[in-house]
Amino acid sequence: MLTGLPLRLRILMIFAALLAGLLGLAGLALVLLARGSASAGLPVAADPLVQAAAVLGFGAVAAVTLVWFLFDRHMARPIEALAGGLRTGRAPDRDAARYLADLGPASRAAAEARARSAEALAEAVRDHAADLAREKATMESILADIGAGALVTDAQGRVVFYNASAARLLPGLALDRPLSRHIAPGALEAAAARLQAGVEATDLVCLGGEGQRLTGRMRRLDAGTLLILRDRALERPAPRDALESLRRHAATLVPMLDALDGPIPPALARAIRDEGQGLAAALRRLSEIMSGDAISGRAALAELAAGLPGAADLPALSVLAEAGPMNAVLRHLHDRLAGSGAVALLRLGPVEPDEVHLRLEWAGPPVPMDLLEGWLAEAPDSGQPGQSATEILAAHGTGIWPEAGDGPARLVMPLRRAAGPADAAGLTFDFALASRGAASSRLADLTCVVFDTETTGLSVSQDRIVQIAGLRIARGRLTGERFETLVDPGRPIPPAATAIHHITDAMVAGAPDMTAALHAFRHFAEDAVLIAHNAPFDMGLLRAAAAETGAHFDNRVLDTVLLSAMVWGQSAVHTLDALSARLGIEIAPEDRHTAMGDAIATAEAFLRLIPALEAKGITRFEEAVAEARRHRRLIADANEPPHPALAAGAGDHNSISGA
Repeated sequence: MLTGLPLRLRILMIFAALLAGLLGLAGLALVLLARGSASAGLPVAADPLVQAAAVLGFGAVAAVTLVWFLFDRHMARPIEALAGGLRTGRAPDRDAARYLADLGPASRAAAEARARSAEALAEAVRDHAADLAREKATMESILADIGAGALVTDAQGRVVFYNASAARLLPGLALDRPLSRHIAPGALEAAAARLQAGVEATDLVCLGGEGQRLTGRMRRLDAGTLLILRDRALERPAPRDALESLRRHAATLVPMLDALDGPIPPALARAIRDEGQGLAAALRRLSEIMSGDAISGRAALAELAAGLPGAADLPALSVLAEAGPMNAVLRHLHDRLAGSGAVALLRLGPVEPDEVHLRLEWAGPPVPMDLLEGWLAEAPDSGQPGQSATEILAAHGTGIWPEAGDGPARLVMPLRRAAGPADAAGLTFDFALASRGAASSRLADLTCVVFDTETTGLSVSQDRIVQIAGLRIARGRLTGERFETLVDPGRPIPPAATAIHHITDAMVAGAPDMTAALHAFRHFAEDAVLIAHNAPFDMGLLRAAAAETGAHFDNRVLDTVLLSAMVWGQSAVHTLDALSARLGIEIAPEDRHTAMGDAIATAEAFLRLIPALEAKGITRFEEAVAEARRHRRLIADANEPPHPALAAGAGDHNSISGA
């Protein structure tokens, strides 16, 4: 029965029992002495006996308490620390184990031997993994830039592989998440039924999660399906209506203009204005219809600017364009400007959510429009000798025009911005997800999102988030999927907070507000177990904002503070810095107190704690939660609603997490 209690509590109970026994024996001795004196007819002095009992009792209490304190400090605590170190493969501190005689050196030797064995095994694995890494890199190079989206699901319809194109077609796609959340399930079920009928592959037309039309082909695999997806060209209406509208407005304007022999009557002016507005609207409609054929390829700005002065200063953004032809247009115009004596540099103009402006700038007079049109009539791309620059720009749904003002003269070209980062190439996969049940609660099988927040202060109820970051773990490994954003708190950031996390008011200006940021994070963390260091603080911030944002986080939660206490006992220091030091995790100074830096350290700590917890018999989420409730004296369980009296304690972020 006592084996389930912590070692220090069991030792305390032993010393308490010893003290009770000593006091009992002393009391019995005094009683027998009094009875003996009475039976012998000797006078019994009560006061000396009481004094002797008091001295004996207080002496016994003091002696036993002192011995217990020394034993607890020099034996019990070091043994707990030693046990945690052995379970995590870390050698115990020499000073902490100096009273354990040969046990300290022996445990250090065992830990060092384990570390040497682990290093030898890791080296052997690295040698073997080098070939696998090269093969993986080759596969990524082959598949990452395929224009079609490729993804694989397991037998339960959960995603185990996807490439960058699939992530662009289906925003929010993530490992271990049902594909039916991103594609209307009816089309998937119908295609799956055709596969079950015996065909190896079948075509499908489906709707994405945001309503866009996609075409694809689904093929059976051993443990699931392979799906190749492409954008389906929009069914655009024929431009006949727009052309007829142009003809009608033009036919109406011509006689009106012929009637302008004298002053324009007000009614005629209004009619001309109305027809002009109708003509402009018809032109806009025709432009929208014709722009549906615009190129939808993806290229980084650096690709478009290759070989041009100023290319190195461009940020990592992507646009919807074919790199080769557009680079040829820009270089052609740069050469023509150089031929006219203008030394042009490529610059980036305004960047909007859906559009960027590229500029060729130079000191000097602007280019006349007729001269620019002559340059654009030439064919700049040797690979397409019959296509003019004007035709290339039209195929991309854009144009270029001269501008002049107080600054340098320039040619301006708008381009549609591509969604996602410029370096979004690559593959995300874990085929082993298909080998386990989706409902497994083993710590090593959980799909988790490890996250951290930076805030305006330490009060859960009063302060607000200024940065939030998370990264996904699936089946005991980091998947590479990340979420990170600054958050506009809607109030000034106190200088004391900025001194810690270095986030200023200028940095969050224009960042998503709490509602947008937390809805995006909720989508990223949906169905995952949330993991944080001092989770009551971070979860308290998310839950406190629910009424304002409408983003509710009902996820299950694990706290690395409590997991650390399960391994090293409550007497150890459980700050993120202390935990990282015990586990050999290095946090770069510039990454400490950033949401992503602390989230990475917390994720590494969680992964290294899993084997130690399993060694203690804690292998499942339910077991970890049950064990966490035994450490409520240290910190609250974030799976339970916080008690109002604990709100202030939850806000004391530094006291436990060091954050």
